[in-house]
Amino acid sequence: MKVLVCVKRVVDYNVKVRVKPDQSGVDVANVKMSMNPFDEIAVEQAVRLKEAAVATEIVAVSCGVAQCQETLRTALAIGADRAILVETDVELQPLAVAKLLAAVVEREQPQLIILGKQAIDDDANQTGQMVAALRSLPQATFASKLSIEGGWAEVTREVDGGLETIAVALPAVITTDLRLNEPRYVTLPNIMKAKKKPLEVLTPAALGVDVAPRLKTVKVSEPAQRKAGIRVADVDTLVAKLRDEAKVIT
Repeated sequence: MKVLVCVKRVVDYNVKVRVKPDQSGVDVANVKMSMNPFDEIAVEQAVRLKEAAVATEIVAVSCGVAQCQETLRTALAIGADRAILVETDVELQPLAVAKLLAAVVEREQPQLIILGKQAIDDDANQTGQMVAALRSLPQATFASKLSIEGGWAEVTREVDGGLETIAVALPAVITTDLRLNEPRYVTLPNIMKAKKKPLEVLTPAALGVDVAPRLKTVKVSEPAQRKAGIRVADVDTLVAKLRDEAKVIT
């Protein structure tokens, strides 16, 4: 069984993001970048499936600038067999990424597509669902447990009321939640081995996909600073302030 894992290069989750002075976006100059944490969980799950002799090949794919090769090398170091980069300098939005991934899925014909439920930069939570729709594949989102048997994937997913377990026929799209697994630490020997693994570079044009942005960012601004809290003498004063100053009660 071939598994396709999608990974995204994002600002590292430990970095405090800064808004550009012209408020056109987030400043990523000289900022540490890394693999999206949800995608790292997806790669780990694919490797575990291979270790359990369920999967036979893991293909990591990423879309974006040339530096995304570093993210793909990380996926290769975790355990992916080969990688594909769809390279473009155009700002990619979820629909464009989904179309590129759908084209790669058509080209590779994997039995399972795994990706993080969302990216920590835009929090869109759209790409996995769009890929499933574009390829007319069953999908299971927010997976906190996954098992494969007999051409079916059984997925336990977290919903508002608790846990829901569903079964989807393969090929299918799975998006991962935080509680699915704990990604392994990448060792130096595996990093060195990853340098020798194949990494193919494609272009959107080669896949026949138009990645022109359809949305325009008008303004990016930091959240307003919170005012310092104050102490009140009694409940009556608290109620008065909530009613007259905060105006959250009437």
